[in-house]
Amino acid sequence: MPELPEVEAARRLLTRTAVGRRIVTVNVVRDPIVFQGVSPARVRRALLGRRILAARRHGKHLWLELDGRPWPCIHFGMSGEIEVRGQRRGRLMTEGRRANQDVWPPRFLRLLLALDDGTEVAFRDARRLGRVRLRHDPRAEPPISLLGFDALHELPPLRRLIALCGERAAPIKALLLDQSFSAGVGNWIADEVLYQARIDPRRRAHTLTAAEVGRIRAQLRLVITTAVRAGADSDRFPAKWLFHTRWSKRERRPMTVSGERIRYLTVGGRTTAWVAEVQR
Repeated sequence: MPELPEVEAARRLLTRTAVGRRIVTVNVVRDPIVFQGVSPARVRRALLGRRILAARRHGKHLWLELDGRPWPCIHFGMSGEIEVRGQRRGRLMTEGRRANQDVWPPRFLRLLLALDDGTEVAFRDARRLGRVRLRHDPRAEPPISLLGFDALHELPPLRRLIALCGERAAPIKALLLDQSFSAGVGNWIADEVLYQARIDPRRRAHTLTAAEVGRIRAQLRLVITTAVRAGADSDRFPAKWLFHTRWSKRERRPMTVSGERIRYLTVGGRTTAWVAEVQR
């Protein structure tokens, strides 16, 4: 599932290739699920002829600021992706290493924009769990207005984060996944942060000490900034991260690269990879 680093990579790609350009063609696939019942004609009217002023993100939500409203807001869901023709595509864990990297338009196309300099921007979504919405003021309207702090740009000071955790009895893994608490943190990020911080994912948030919350905060910042700096390219993530072996559930004895046994349980409704020997 695309998480904050993938969406931030898409935002940066759009900033480089689309900001300042005018939309001259809009092709919309009729899909009342992805577009939440908004007709292709309505989407075309909102976007056609508009100049793109900025690409913004909060958590896992991305939107384009145009020179007229409403603006398109995109949530990637389980398999959504932004692609720009001729630009390197990111690799999603759910897709493996794709053989048809040069196919255009991409498979599972939902929205295609042609810009006035010839650039083409596509939103693709194989599983149709992503959403494209039109909003006049994205930050002030649901679903973005219901989100918590952005885990990259708005990480609370330690004292505030200690207070927020102290108010919650949920397991810390479930709390990190709660988008109304920390927007942009998904399953692998939460597992990585708790592994690096040496915290048991089942620990109740209000039982954590100030030092433990401090370790979580430091690792949350480090994991996300490192993944963003790598352009969300998992091949560039640090070699000792749990990420590289956390997907090994089907192996007889899954291990970290350091030789620690990986165990699996369900927390907050999500499969959780953890190392019992070091996470307390």
